[in-house]
Amino acid sequence: MKVIIDLIEDIRESIQNAEKYTISGMLLKENPENKKDLIYAGEASVGSFYIDKISKELIFTVENNSTALTVGELVKHLLILDMDAMMYEVKLAVSEEHAPQELVGFGFNATDGKYALFIMA
Repeated sequence: MKVIIDLIEDIRESIQNAEKYTISGMLLKENPENKKDLIYAGEASVGSFYIDKISKELIFTVENNSTALTVGELVKHLLILDMDAMMYEVKLAVSEEHAPQELVGFGFNATDGKYALFIMA
């Protein structure tokens, strides 16, 4: 389980809060030949996010037809949260038909300027 403070720290440490990085959701699957390995299975652009105070979650939403959310736009909202909210779980909603998925990790691609939110299939 990843929480908001984990996300903030990773963004700061891995990309030094580079505002122009776009946020992407990336899907990982187990390698059928070796269960210890994970295989990249695709990605989609994250267009928005919202905080659900009732379930205590930060939900990122995949929106294929919108402009990609940037780190700069995200971080300015997260840094003003109170300490209780910093412990909200971070999830990714890939469609309205599926419940938001728990994140398994973060990453980045410096060449493409993308910050990744990883989920498992």
